[in-house]
Amino acid sequence: MTLQEIGKRAAVTKYQVAQMDTEKKNEILKKIADQLMIDAQVILEENEKDLKRGQKNGMSVSLQDRLRLTAERIAGMAEGVRQVADLPDPVGTVLEEFDRPNGMHIKKVSVPMGVVGIIFESRPNVTIDAFSLCFKAGNAVILKGGSDALASNMAIVQSVRNVLAKEGVSSDALQLITDTDRAVTTQFMKMKEYVDVLIPRGGAGLIRAVVENATIPVIETGTGNCHVYVDKDADLEMAVNIIINAKTQRISVCNACESLVIHEAVEADFLPVLQKALREKNVEIHADEKASAYMTDVIPATEEDFGREYLDYIISMKTVGSLQEAIAHINQYNTGHSETIVTENQETADLFLKGVDAACVYHNVSTRFTDGFEFGFGAEIGISTQKLHARGPMGLRELNSYKYTIEGNGQVRS
Repeated sequence: MTLQEIGKRAAVTKYQVAQMDTEKKNEILKKIADQLMIDAQVILEENEKDLKRGQKNGMSVSLQDRLRLTAERIAGMAEGVRQVADLPDPVGTVLEEFDRPNGMHIKKVSVPMGVVGIIFESRPNVTIDAFSLCFKAGNAVILKGGSDALASNMAIVQSVRNVLAKEGVSSDALQLITDTDRAVTTQFMKMKEYVDVLIPRGGAGLIRAVVENATIPVIETGTGNCHVYVDKDADLEMAVNIIINAKTQRISVCNACESLVIHEAVEADFLPVLQKALREKNVEIHADEKASAYMTDVIPATEEDFGREYLDYIISMKTVGSLQEAIAHINQYNTGHSETIVTENQETADLFLKGVDAACVYHNVSTRFTDGFEFGFGAEIGISTQKLHARGPMGLRELNSYKYTIEGNGQVRS
């Protein structure tokens, strides 16, 4: 099927999905969750094909982790679909209403985006997360996954489309572009006639390519150079626990900590303890000269280190002499994703929360909580690092636009 045909089918189907009632959408989503579990073995077999191909081609450990499905991860995907089914339907929500002096009654009403296009890399769970959220929010969706996960994505999409067809809904509510030619991806970015919004999910290169080449409006889900700032008034034991969790609980995700900022007043007591904990997790430290003085066998940090999303067992470290220096460093090198401060001083925390420019800013919490599930949104479409129209974990509400409905009794404009 050509891209034009895919676009035309989605553009027709979006009206059917937009008019579906909540009960029907929820019923279908729960059946899809059940079907994923029924089809789990087939999906795992296809995923194994992708993994073997990736290993043969020298895929990194972190990318293999993103690609890998397990029975537990599929069960988690199914549970995510059920959670979306249980969430309030955003479609038709009256966001605002008011009367004008001439008697017109105006409502601002939440409505579907239409056709949502998503370009993503080797994370097959995105396939079902994206569909469930887009469908519940009344949208049709076109997916363009990476070639690394093609077999996995095709199996998941087929499972969903089978349920849609059985339930009398056009299976074109979910379509997958299977052509792996990069020229096709670029062409997809320019299908403004059929696609209403485009969302990239992946590394910096993919996101930059979409932002620079797309003629469709883009919601940018950015990379995550996330920082932990250990303040002079930090609980140092808490700081170690937060850093170890944020860095090592799962290295391949965008909300993992990549960079540390340490106040010079605590370095002598803190850094030897932190290095011991990081070594136990096999984390390589790239530190500036001041921090290196309190540790052994660390790698000198470069300018590139401070701005890098490693997605690996590597972390950078920068010494600062004040809160304002910490804020300035983070704002210079961060990607607008998630930043945290560890401190017992509430005034300092408040200044940090106000001063750091990021979608999610934490006090005494791991950055790993920037996630749709953890925020209670159900599955997420991604973490938006831009400021229009959505920011942070994107759930159902962010997959709707709005329109105005105006009612009157014959008003004409003079």
